[in-house]
Amino acid sequence: MSTPILEVFGANARRLRLKRKLTQERLAELSSLHPNYIGGIERGERNLSLINIVRLIRALQCRIGDLFDGISTSEKPGR
Repeated sequence: MSTPILEVFGANARRLRLKRKLTQERLAELSSLHPNYIGGIERGERNLSLINIVRLIRALQCRIGDLFDGISTSEKPGR
C-alpha cells in the first residue's frame, strides 16, 4: 500500500541512489537488502523498519534527513 509519506521517502531514496551512481542491485549489496525490496522502497510500496532505514543511510552515505526531506510531520499517516 502506497502513501504520500512512502512515495516521498522512496523518491528521495531513488534520487540519492542515482546521485551516487548506484544501481538498485549495487545498493542492495551495500545495504544487505534484496534488489526487489529496493525497488519497492523507491516505488513507495515498502514501509521500512528502523534497521532497514539505517542500512540505507549507511549504504547511501547520507544523513537521515536526506531520506525524509519533504515529508510533513503535521499530516496524518496514510493521507
